[in-house]
Amino acid sequence: MSEIRDASLWESGEMKINWVRSNMPILRSLEKEFSEEKPFKGLKVALSVHLEAKTAYLCKVLAAGGAQMFVTGSNPLSTQDDVAAALVHDGLEVFAWYNSNAEEYEHHIDCVISAAPNIIIDDGGDLVHNIHTKHPELIKNVIGGCEETTTGIVRLIAMNKKNELRFPMVLVNNADCKHLFDNRYGTGQSVWTGINRTTNLIVAGKTAVVAGYGWCGKGVAMRAKGQGASVIVTEVDPIKAMEAVMDGFSVMPMKEAAKYGDIFITVTGCEGVITEEALLNMKDGAICCNAGHFDCEVDVAWLKKNAVRSWTARQNIIGYELSNGRSVYVIAEGRLVNLAAGDGHPAEIMDMSFAIQALSALHLVKNKGRLDSMIIDVPREVDLEVAGRKLSAWDITIDKLTPEQIAYLDKGL
Repeated sequence: MSEIRDASLWESGEMKINWVRSNMPILRSLEKEFSEEKPFKGLKVALSVHLEAKTAYLCKVLAAGGAQMFVTGSNPLSTQDDVAAALVHDGLEVFAWYNSNAEEYEHHIDCVISAAPNIIIDDGGDLVHNIHTKHPELIKNVIGGCEETTTGIVRLIAMNKKNELRFPMVLVNNADCKHLFDNRYGTGQSVWTGINRTTNLIVAGKTAVVAGYGWCGKGVAMRAKGQGASVIVTEVDPIKAMEAVMDGFSVMPMKEAAKYGDIFITVTGCEGVITEEALLNMKDGAICCNAGHFDCEVDVAWLKKNAVRSWTARQNIIGYELSNGRSVYVIAEGRLVNLAAGDGHPAEIMDMSFAIQALSALHLVKNKGRLDSMIIDVPREVDLEVAGRKLSAWDITIDKLTPEQIAYLDKGL
């Protein structure tokens, strides 16, 4: 039995899903094929991904392939209640609502796991963590799973090093058609969409501080520069720091960057990135937000405990007056700014990422019992298939190697 906020909202959610469907040609093609072939018939799929329209369409594509879907969100502030209602109206099981507290969020995760899933589709690792720690008796039912994001992969690798991971997981985030486009172009655009529409302030002429220069950080920095901001990058990896310098950005430690920044975006996947020292060094009126998966990159807990006062400065923005008399503002409680203060990545970007998810799940089903590793890369042919379908949707053709060229390359030098 589903647990959602308001089933009567389904028409609004259906409208959102129909809109993204019209802009996701790869998933539409998979939906047609899955409807005919039913590759997931008789299987239960547990999914924990940010529950908005694009995720909902992925759920419908898998359901079209015969899967019995059990769906929850991966962040309390990214669930859209009308989208959840639309999925329930279509017969899927959904356990999620917007702004759930910690207990409700964990309960909804447990509800999905309690279905005894055969396939797990995770974003951040909560489903995998909970089934191992709270429901180990259900692991025997799991064929394998797919992980959407960098944070979840870090957790999986840590589990695997300790020999704790007990079923194979496909590292979807590592696929080229995921991280090169979703992480860079998707995060870059959606983060600034969330910031711009929440603050209604200009970016041009300001200094943006981007913490972390992985693919997501590259995208955020690129879009900041495109809007006319000066950009400072903070890093712990010397190679990524060199990349940032050669891309034209300033690089310095966070405690120094704090003095100059107007807008701070954390994109590291680690905790304690902006802490007391940096917060006290910030200009009056500095704005902080997070684009990493968990809300531990900006130390909001310290702000809540130590601020002289706090107030709602604008919808989804909390102001904190510090002991030095300056004020710092935090968007979306330090949760994922592009989803907690926006609609997430563009549909065309998630078309590729969710096609990778669907085809990776299919790979697990086709290779049930034959996978000899707990950590699995997305097969190269899946990456190439998604890229080919995307080019086809754009009506773009490319050259192909001739037999002579293939023979030449095979010879080596």
